[in-house]
Amino acid sequence: MKFATTFAAVAGLATLTALTPALAPAWADDGGTHPVKMSKAQIAGQIFTDHKPVVMTHKDSTWGPYVTHDVEAFLSTDKKMDSGMYKSGPVRMEFKDQPYGVDEFMYFLKGGVTLTSADGTVTKIGPGDAVTIGRNWKGVWESKGYTKIYVIYSPDGPLSE
Repeated sequence: MKFATTFAAVAGLATLTALTPALAPAWADDGGTHPVKMSKAQIAGQIFTDHKPVVMTHKDSTWGPYVTHDVEAFLSTDKKMDSGMYKSGPVRMEFKDQPYGVDEFMYFLKGGVTLTSADGTVTKIGPGDAVTIGRNWKGVWESKGYTKIYVIYSPDGPLSE
């Protein structure tokens, strides 16, 4: 159930076929030997028009369905690490029975998230803030919507299934 259960940010190999060479994952053509760049314009949101994002409607939020857009920029050859840009509508997710499931670094460009850990600690993240969540984190994720740059690592197995 990995990250697909939590946010489905990793949409698998379908994203890769939609990317142009300017942002094509390095592993797709040369085993990851070249850097993958996101330009300032892409980071400002153009990436979602330059490249066809994987758009999904999720029904696992306690606030009701929400829509996400994901452009995967890189996926490692072992499929345990990836990065890209992601935007989401309003969402509230509870990680009580199962932890978050992956290690993720996030830099928020727009919107934000309130993370309430299982012990009650509240962490508020807004535009320009970064946060790292470990795979064993449990708590509540609440957001009115956001856009982020992400890097995900999953030592337990492939991110795309």
